Amino acid sequence: MNTVRTTNTVRMTTGQALVRFLSRQYSERDGVEHRLIEGCFGIFGHGNVAGIGQALLERPGDLTYHQARNEQAMVHAAVAYARTRRRLSTLACTTSVGPGATNMVTGAALATINRLPVLLLPGDTFATRVASPVLQELELPYAADISVNDAFRPVSRFFDRVQRPEQLAHAAIQAMRVLTDQAETGAVTLALPQDVQAEAWDFPEELFAKRVWHVRRPVPDPDSLAAAVAVLRSARRPLIVAGGGVVHADASAALAAFAAATGIPVAVTQAGKAALPHEHPAAVGGIGHTGSVAANALAHDADVVLGVGTRWQDFTTASRTLFADPDVRFVNLNIAAFDAAKHAGVAMVADARAGLEALTTALTGWSAPAEHRSRAAEAVRRWDAEVDAAFARAHTPLPAQSEIIGAVREAMAPHDVVVSAAGSIPGDLHKLWRPTDPLGYHVEYGFSCMGYEIAGGLGVKMAAPEREVFVLVGDGSYLMMAQEIVTAVAEDVKLVIVLVQNHGYASIGALSEAVGAERFGTQYRFRNRQSGTFDGDVLPIDLAANAASLGANVLRATGLADFRTALTTARASTRTTVIHIDTDPLLGTPSSQAWWDVPVAEVATTPTTTKARRDYEQAKTTQRPLLRPAAS
Repeated sequence: MNTVRTTNTVRMTTGQALVRFLSRQYSERDGVEHRLIEGCFGIFGHGNVAGIGQALLERPGDLTYHQARNEQAMVHAAVAYARTRRRLSTLACTTSVGPGATNMVTGAALATINRLPVLLLPGDTFATRVASPVLQELELPYAADISVNDAFRPVSRFFDRVQRPEQLAHAAIQAMRVLTDQAETGAVTLALPQDVQAEAWDFPEELFAKRVWHVRRPVPDPDSLAAAVAVLRSARRPLIVAGGGVVHADASAALAAFAAATGIPVAVTQAGKAALPHEHPAAVGGIGHTGSVAANALAHDADVVLGVGTRWQDFTTASRTLFADPDVRFVNLNIAAFDAAKHAGVAMVADARAGLEALTTALTGWSAPAEHRSRAAEAVRRWDAEVDAAFARAHTPLPAQSEIIGAVREAMAPHDVVVSAAGSIPGDLHKLWRPTDPLGYHVEYGFSCMGYEIAGGLGVKMAAPEREVFVLVGDGSYLMMAQEIVTAVAEDVKLVIVLVQNHGYASIGALSEAVGAERFGTQYRFRNRQSGTFDGDVLPIDLAANAASLGANVLRATGLADFRTALTTARASTRTTVIHIDTDPLLGTPSSQAWWDVPVAEVATTPTTTKARRDYEQAKTTQRPLLRPAAS
């Protein structure tokens, strides 16, 4: 006899159903559960106020609502939150139709490039098209089914448009799958037509059952492990390059143990900067264009390179000029096959911790030659002396940026967090910072997005309220996006924001000189009516007053001693505090002695450009395809 199983249903709107569904999603790794979607940022308009907005109002216990001031910024905050939670928890972001939605596209690209999970819920135009064209609707004469939200497709790891309430279950479950897949994660976008958000349907109750998404730690397969071990055992001058995947996988202890057992020096990328404490005997500092001379010298001579959790960005490889041994071979341990296959390396597709533990066992009894380890230690000693000198520069009348970084480091406790993104500060941090905690260094350099800093600091502090968060931001990035200071004040989230004022774009100014463009368009000055360029007097901009108007406590520091006092005051404060300090924009840090490929005009009448082109062509001769198979 056939029996028919009936499914209990509950009638609610699509928006209400989605909010309830999200509140019941959990991730789990190593036996510990985490809320997957901890809350929802939102800015409301006609595309989401009656749908997701009404649902958040009606069910405040399901998802905590956070009011943001800029749509791009709230994605940055959610991304920083996810990174701080090691990709096991994140936040959702909801917007209206049109510019509210497209403002999130930059944040989506940043999330996907950095392999960090964030859930985006942009409002969309009517699925029924009953009132088309509605306010802010994109009309294309060749395709009626395209909206501005299709701009999310190339920058999302998963995209779907929910055209009917019945489609929600499949779309939402697939979204959670991608958010929790460590190899596939990034921005996940569910475009939600405004009429569908408000439409009611009888949803099956089982959709709202608690779901726990297991985050796996895949181990390397025996063949790839054996191949990797064979290459490593043959090495005379090996080097480890540790990336952000080490931190995401909570694999720092495994990396430290592997380095201690084998004696292989460990260089770190921007995302992996804190993967190994500075005090570890194998730590040789940042690698690449903004790295240390010690790490880069070892990379130059390396015959075998083990990349762990890195995507091999051009800053890391010095645009493929850094690894100069003609027979250099790569072994890539990465949870994503896409990254593991780079540079023709032996691909170990596995979790960083599981892979390092397997390698440690398989390499028992083997270690790097003693002379190689001694050379690395001596290179680090020399580099540390250079860093000490940069911290103690005592430049007047304005301090160097390196002195500011040194003072911030002195003011911080071991588990505090430094946050930065685009401009000259991240490069200086990568060279100079001495990390102690795997989550204590938070620099966004995958997308190098100006404006990330304050919003990112907000996300870090929301994810780890027990830590003090120090945001280092230049005046250029501050002017791009400072308004989440208001959100921090409203949420009673305390940040220490160090606002470095150098009246322009210091990083691009230096790059402009390197390519013979003479710092054109990189200074904040009045236009010179005679020359037509911006080389007049400094603009009368008061960013400290601006920060105060946004609700922050503001301290104006004059000189390094005053700055140190301000740091002590800010750290003791319970409110978001901005410290404003002027620095000399023309003072750089010690050279990394590594190149970055930025094309220079092939023909020019400007002598500086002509010389830069000659230098560029010479540097290009050292560039390599890195295509030699590791097994050959």
